[in-house]
Amino acid sequence: MMNPIVSHEEWLKARLELLTAEKEFTRQRDALTQRRMALPWERVEKSYQFEGPHGTLSLTDLFDGRSQLIVYHFMLAPDWEEGCKSCSFWADNFNGIPIHLNQRDVTFTVISRAPFAKIIAYKKRMDWSFPWVSSYGSDFNFDYRVSFTPEEITSGKAYYNYTIQPNTSSEKEGVSVFYKN
Repeated sequence: MMNPIVSHEEWLKARLELLTAEKEFTRQRDALTQRRMALPWERVEKSYQFEGPHGTLSLTDLFDGRSQLIVYHFMLAPDWEEGCKSCSFWADNFNGIPIHLNQRDVTFTVISRAPFAKIIAYKKRMDWSFPWVSSYGSDFNFDYRVSFTPEEITSGKAYYNYTIQPNTSSEKEGVSVFYKN
């Protein structure tokens, strides 16, 4: 980078102008956050089944007695030998998350479409301890638009992140948040 070298007074003037813009951006981000928090909610009508370390679980079971559930959709398809490299990078930071969220009435879990045995093997290989269940055989990942049908993959387009976009993968990452009354 070839940034100009200026006097302290010129630098301070430029920095204060940037600070004003940063504060405006923060106000805009806060307003956007309020809009996101005020979005209407959608009732989950479908009964989903997952496989975890102690057998079959429902979506309600994943809440583990709390009122809120955060799901990270980890890209690990049934026919993949290992998880997505980007998802794995993020997951390296998940081990410490659950205890902090649990204290705020939130449960965190990771869900993938791979069979549970494949998830357990990869989780062990990566030395992870966070909760991770399988949605194998369920429509869950398809309904939440992070897994795609062979027809979508063949067409090269899929509905993801609220729009039709180019896609050639069977999986995408995502986050879903649920509330149980």
